[in-house]
Amino acid sequence: MNPLLLAERAVLGAVLLEPRQLERLGALRPEDFELPSHSALFAAFRHLADIGHPALEQTDHPTPLSWVNDSLDAASRRVRGLSPAYLHALAGDCPRSAHAPVYGRMVLDGAIRRHVLQHATRLHQTAYAVALVGDPSEALQQISLLAGTLDDLARRWGITRRPASTSGAVPVVPVPAKLTKGVEEDERLLLARLADHPTSYVEVSPWLIPQDFAVPLHGSLYRCLGALIHRAEPVDGLTLLWEAQRRGLLAEPGVTEYVAAVCSEPGAASAEWLGERVLRASLIRTTAQVARSIQELVDDSQHSPGHLIGLALTALAPAEHVRSRWHAATGHARQPNGPPSLSTAGAARANAALARSRLGSHRPHRAPTRPTSPTADSEDRTRRLTR
Repeated sequence: MNPLLLAERAVLGAVLLEPRQLERLGALRPEDFELPSHSALFAAFRHLADIGHPALEQTDHPTPLSWVNDSLDAASRRVRGLSPAYLHALAGDCPRSAHAPVYGRMVLDGAIRRHVLQHATRLHQTAYAVALVGDPSEALQQISLLAGTLDDLARRWGITRRPASTSGAVPVVPVPAKLTKGVEEDERLLLARLADHPTSYVEVSPWLIPQDFAVPLHGSLYRCLGALIHRAEPVDGLTLLWEAQRRGLLAEPGVTEYVAAVCSEPGAASAEWLGERVLRASLIRTTAQVARSIQELVDDSQHSPGHLIGLALTALAPAEHVRSRWHAATGHARQPNGPPSLSTAGAARANAALARSRLGSHRPHRAPTRPTSPTADSEDRTRRLTR
C-alpha cells in the first residue's frame, strides 16, 4: 500500500485509540487527506472536539465506545461506505498512537505536494484558456490563489522566510509555439511606433520591460530605444542602428536590415494599446512557464516540503512580477472605442520614467536565439523558504 495512505490510516487510528492525540495535530486539516472517507472521518473528529465531546477530557480512563460510535455517525453524514469494521481496522493499522504527530507530518507532506500540484495544473490550464479568450483576469486570480496557498502551506509546515539563495535550481521549460503566435507582429508595430514617435515611449516605459517581448531581438531593440530616449538623444534609423551596434546586436545576420525596416514603418497604432497587447502575451507565456516549472518541482520527490515551497515561490516570482505590472498598465480609464491614443495619464508619468535609469543601465548583450521568460528583473526579489 502507498506509504501516504498508511500514514493517513495511522493518524486516524491514533485518534480513535487516544482522542487527545487530536490536540497534537493542529496543523492538519480534513482536506489534507487524500481519501474522501479519511477526510470525512478527520472532519468528524474536529467537529466532536469543537462541541466538547467527553472523550477528549478523559486522561486516565480507556477510550469510551461512544467516541468511536459518535465519530462514525458524524463521518457517515459526510460520506458513504464507513462501517465499525473499517474503524476497527484503522485502529489496528496504527503502530503507536503516541507517534501521531509524526504520522500527521507525513500526511501533511503528501498534502503539500498534492495541493501545489493541483494549483499549478489549474494555472497551466488557465494560461491556455486565456490564450484563446484573451481575458487575463482568470490567470491573475489563479496566480494570487497559488501564492496564497504557498504562504499558507509554509505557515502550516512551520518554516520561515529567509534571504534568497541560488542553491535550489528552478527548472526552465520552453515556451510552446502556440503561446507566441501572433505577438511578433504586435512587438514589431510597437517598436515602429516608438521609433517614429519617441515621445510615446513614456506611455509604456513604467510597466513594459524588455523581457516582456517574445522575440529576444525585439526586447533588445526596446532597450536600445529606452537608452536613446533616456539620454535625450534623437531617435531615427541611424541612431538606433548605432546603439544596437554598441550593444553587440549587429553580430547576428540580418539585424541591420531588420532595424532599417522597422524604422521605415509608420507608427500608426497607439504605443499604449500595443504595449498592453505585448504585456498580455507576456503574462500568458510567463504563467504557462511558471506552472510547468512548479509541476516539475513537485514531480521531484527528493525535494523536502520546505524546499519545495521555497522553490515554488521562487518559480512563481516572475508571474507575480508581470501581474503587478499588468495592474499598473490597466489601472486607469480606457477609451470605449478603438485603441487609445496618447493620454494625459501617460504624459504625467514622463518624469518618473525618465528619472529611472532602468533601461539605460543594462550592459550590452547578445540576444538569445529563442524566447525567454521575464525572470531577469525579478531574480533579486525571489525568496526561498527553508526548514
